[in-house]
Amino acid sequence: MNYAKNILETIGNTPMVKLNKIVKEVDALVLAKVETFNPGNSVKDRMAVKMIEDAEKAGFLKPGGTIIEGTSGNTGMGLAIAANVKGYKCIFVMADKQSKEKVDILRALGAEVVVCPTHVEPDDPRSYYSVSKRLSEETPNSWYALQYDNLSNTAAHYESTGPEIWEQTDGKITHFVVGVGTGGTISGVGKYLKEKNPNIKIWGIDTYGSVFKKYHETGIFDQNEIYSYITEGIGEDILPKNVNFDVIDGFEKVTDKDGAVYTRKLALEEGIFVGNSAGSAIKGLLQLKDKFKSDDVVVVLFHDHGSRYVGKMFNDDWMRERGFLEEKVKYATDLIKSHMDKPLVSVKTEELVSHAIERMRQYKISQLPVEDSTGFVGSLDESDLFRLYFEDKNIADKPIKEVMQKAFPVVYKNASVEEISKLINKNNQAVLVDLGNDKFHIITKHDVISVIR
Repeated sequence: MNYAKNILETIGNTPMVKLNKIVKEVDALVLAKVETFNPGNSVKDRMAVKMIEDAEKAGFLKPGGTIIEGTSGNTGMGLAIAANVKGYKCIFVMADKQSKEKVDILRALGAEVVVCPTHVEPDDPRSYYSVSKRLSEETPNSWYALQYDNLSNTAAHYESTGPEIWEQTDGKITHFVVGVGTGGTISGVGKYLKEKNPNIKIWGIDTYGSVFKKYHETGIFDQNEIYSYITEGIGEDILPKNVNFDVIDGFEKVTDKDGAVYTRKLALEEGIFVGNSAGSAIKGLLQLKDKFKSDDVVVVLFHDHGSRYVGKMFNDDWMRERGFLEEKVKYATDLIKSHMDKPLVSVKTEELVSHAIERMRQYKISQLPVEDSTGFVGSLDESDLFRLYFEDKNIADKPIKEVMQKAFPVVYKNASVEEISKLINKNNQAVLVDLGNDKFHIITKHDVISVIR
């Protein structure tokens, strides 16, 4: 009988798949190493087991011990699967930008998950680096996996992923493209492939807000390069020991929007349901297309599964809120599509200014149309109220008709975005849309800005 002794023996030997529609403009054979076929649906299964086995051999991880790690989710899943097979407990620390699905999966596997804020410096005591380190010091019989600096990470890919890619391409690979986070995959695979053929080009995909590209090109660790970003799984604000810049030929940066859009394109055009870093990787490959020739064999690695991102990149509302959804926006109704079902919030001329302020606070809005029995007769803007308050501290007790500005312009629902944008200026912060049947809605500067691509 042919069977695995446990789930860990199914890790590796993932398929190589030819890409077609999404790379139609690339003059080369493009193959995807699809790592979602690992039991934890991620490339991180490889290094998770390797790190645990090496820690066991070195005596760092003892029976009944607790594995502690800071993770974006996938390493945690690989560690949790191995821990359940081998009899260890797990505590994982994650940044709050990671998808809810990742947190839920780790908890379903029995791990304790601690969530930390994303927008803090690495050495901040609240960061997931600092919290992981502290927990490892406080927890008895624990082992801190430290995937960023644990070189077993790189070794796993040198021993398994690299040889698989070489064998599956019959040694004909000319370029390897992969997103870079901890650096283990690109460094391990890159080292192996360059030992086989030093002419193979190794390309790392980076994201805006990460330090890798500039550091690789200049040797400068530029703090100004560091800022928060949405893309998951790639990019860093530190230099992990696993990133071997010597085997990397270059980095290509991909925007948050492009990473998200191409994650969805992979599902729609290739039927490959993979995660955020895969979208960034394929977009980075497309940006590099001029570096490939017709007889080249380009391999791109897809890290993880799309199920981790159902509430994010594969959710229309999430994409629309960030301006990532590629929708044609031509008319007034397109600008308010996401909130057209909500009623128009307004105030009456005889109400007090305090009522308007409370309404702005309750609905988190900055502009209000003012009505009387004849229709719309004025408007209020928070910046005007702010200015008036410093002129008269009793402004809140005055009727709105005494402080209101002229009414917002009214346009029909088929008015163009260009027409609307011309009406919104420093003297007029919004327009009203006549939807028919005495129903109106408001378009603000924020609505117009949100559709700028």
